[in-house]
Amino acid sequence: MKKFIVLITFGALLMAETPKPFKAKPVQPVQPFTGKITQLQQKLDPMFDIPLSKYPKWHTNALLKNGHKAEFISVKSMMQVYLHQDYFLKRHLLEDKIDKIYIKDYLTGEKANAKQAFYVFGSRIIGPHGDDLIPFASESNAKLFMMKNGGTKLLPYSKITAGLLRYLDM
Repeated sequence: MKKFIVLITFGALLMAETPKPFKAKPVQPVQPFTGKITQLQQKLDPMFDIPLSKYPKWHTNALLKNGHKAEFISVKSMMQVYLHQDYFLKRHLLEDKIDKIYIKDYLTGEKANAKQAFYVFGSRIIGPHGDDLIPFASESNAKLFMMKNGGTKLLPYSKITAGLLRYLDM
């Protein structure tokens, strides 16, 4: 019986496929640095360097005074930049001052003026960069969301402060 088991094991080993050798892909030559930094193909959030394409449901944006648009990964990111514009302008992370800010309603996806929107604080939903404010175009949508996902406060835009944003970033 032992000889039979040894023969079957040995036969199985002989019939097993041998692994194919690893073939490395040819390395593309690296272009020498010309002194200019080219823009990445993937747009990144200016605050957290998170790819914008990764979390489309959370997108917010701002219209700059020069007519261009700045996109952000979430409300927290946009508000940080909005409340500290001079810092971002000085470091060339923002082209111009922000004129208008917009959110995307978390339930409907509709675009709304961020200064007229409502925000849920303290829900069970976590944003792309941790705790965040969940944006809503209407107070009724925000209350519906709070019934399902919790939330400790429903805030209008006027209650969003730099201190609250620092707290969310802890």
